[in-house]
Amino acid sequence: MHVIVLGCGLVGGPIAVDLSADFRVTVADISTDALVRIKKTANVETVQADLSDKDTVAKLVQPADFVVSAVPGRLGFSTLETLARCGKNGVDITFMPEDALLLNPVAQDNGCTLISDMGVAPGMSNVLAAFSAAMLDTCEKLEIFVGGLPRVRTWPWQYKAVFSPADVIEEYTRPARLVRHGKVIELPALSEPELIEVEGVGTLEAFNSDGLRSLIHTFPMPDMVEKTLRYPGHRELMQVLAHAGFFDTQPVDIGHQQVIPRQLTSRLLFSQWQLTPGEQDITVMKIVVTGTLNGIRTSVTWSLYDEYDQGIHSMARTTGYAATAALRMLASRKFTDSGIFVPEHITRHGALVEFLLTEQAARGVRYHKHISQL
Repeated sequence: MHVIVLGCGLVGGPIAVDLSADFRVTVADISTDALVRIKKTANVETVQADLSDKDTVAKLVQPADFVVSAVPGRLGFSTLETLARCGKNGVDITFMPEDALLLNPVAQDNGCTLISDMGVAPGMSNVLAAFSAAMLDTCEKLEIFVGGLPRVRTWPWQYKAVFSPADVIEEYTRPARLVRHGKVIELPALSEPELIEVEGVGTLEAFNSDGLRSLIHTFPMPDMVEKTLRYPGHRELMQVLAHAGFFDTQPVDIGHQQVIPRQLTSRLLFSQWQLTPGEQDITVMKIVVTGTLNGIRTSVTWSLYDEYDQGIHSMARTTGYAATAALRMLASRKFTDSGIFVPEHITRHGALVEFLLTEQAARGVRYHKHISQL
């Protein structure tokens, strides 16, 4: 079987390497440097291409059996739409601002299966939240805490990113949608900070982010929140930049030129936030679903602690291996429904959740479950 991976960044690259063990893999990216690097480490074919062009994407995916979309979030929806119109089966990990489920009729008309948001969070957070809710008789509250962090804190940002700074800034500026008392509300990103203790890491700061995504509409829960985890101090720096206008999207006149502040900020932060080869990172996540079981208040908790391993950054491992597990699930025809699906839809088939967990555990990404009475 032939798989094409769209995007050869710090996540797309490891996805291609992992899939190359079982599939013929082609990787497409605009960066020739990225393609040269991956050719040195994996048995893959490479294509230099501008993935912002829909016609180019359509031609690239035409001969493939399956597709993984690992393009930047700004290209996510248009790329997914192209895959649906081409009738391609696959997995998407882009953090697109649009609602992927709007493309469901297109995918159904073309008889293809596409799973969107299939990373660590969103992705496995959705899967395990819905899976946990199914274990309880009633559900009251969902809390998700997740963060990717450098193992070593460095001044001034105390942060490094596998994803592009533009996608991280989007997370810091997009209003956070929460559910409280059964109603969807919006709060500013970075709001309602709290300190939490994470075993093996120490004190982290949690703040609201727009990570619930499809769960808001697919998951009947009275109270739901997703919070991003960072080292204390980073959030305040982001608030200062936002207050000063560095994240604004309206052009500013500088001499005889117009500059978009957010684009300039992203360019300046790129080298400062980029994880260098060999620089270690960690990923931590906790998912807590609270409700009742046999009349007793009960919580189901899933926890994840993952580290940089064998040259692959932890955020790339936790995001990428969730996607490759889902791709293998499709390739083995364990899930064949047509349409656009979000990760929580997979819990309709309990055995598929175990498949995803087993595939990731085989690659060292292990989720731990704990059930407790309250």
